[in-house]
Amino acid sequence: MVAGSSAISRVLDRFADKTVACNRYALSKLGLDKGRCSLKVNEYALLCAPYLLGFNRSVFLASLSHRELNLFLPLKNLIAGLSMEFALPGYRVPFKLFIRSSLTEVGQMRGRDDVGLFVVDYKSTPEDFVSILGTYLESQERLNAQYEDYGRTPIQLNADSAKRMGYNQYAVVNDEIGDRRIQIRSISSKTIEHLESSSSFEHTPGATVTYQIFFIKYRVTVQGRIELASRFPNGIVKTKSKLDFNPELVEILDDYWFHHGNTGKPSLPTRTLKGA
Repeated sequence: MVAGSSAISRVLDRFADKTVACNRYALSKLGLDKGRCSLKVNEYALLCAPYLLGFNRSVFLASLSHRELNLFLPLKNLIAGLSMEFALPGYRVPFKLFIRSSLTEVGQMRGRDDVGLFVVDYKSTPEDFVSILGTYLESQERLNAQYEDYGRTPIQLNADSAKRMGYNQYAVVNDEIGDRRIQIRSISSKTIEHLESSSSFEHTPGATVTYQIFFIKYRVTVQGRIELASRFPNGIVKTKSKLDFNPELVEILDDYWFHHGNTGKPSLPTRTLKGA
């Protein structure tokens, strides 16, 4: 699956210092099976989970007690074999990747007494791995551009638009008090406006909150900052927040505008169809 050497060079020129945080979304897009990652050092074969992936260095986590972790401390700076498996488009079987590395750091994850942290530096980076990470980072660049574009036109949520968006009509906001269910009035990639019952309080502008929004495709968890809050005469609280970049939400809005945004559609870059 190796791309041309010029393409590999372009990826490294653009992203050499970038890392990928291995949350559920990133692992899914990378096609990386976190249950099939292992690190072999001397006679030890350790099952580990990816935490940060880079082009020259990566960080992995493993479930280990203090006593078990101490077994690996003397192995620091030794040669290590890193094995990973990817489910890639066009491949009928998992794509297996082996990277010859050096175990440069071993330690306990802060705040987790039962989790060990392992840092590996690659002796050389396989071009296949460069291509996989580069493809993901390029997709994130596109989503960041769409985050700006889709932030211009909020979508008013009603039964029809919610159905077209795949929104399950369920969302909660989390703040210092806890979780509360909300009703979303409008949403874009950069803003959300929601309603709460008359028993709710008015948030202070600038306060940080977390939204969980349940779609068919994703359960989106996105950070927000309160821009304004007011109360209708009947007591219902209306709140508008600015949202951080969230790739899942941008993907959902991209699908909505592409398939259903025939009117009022923002000015957007041309979307390339798969296979085009």
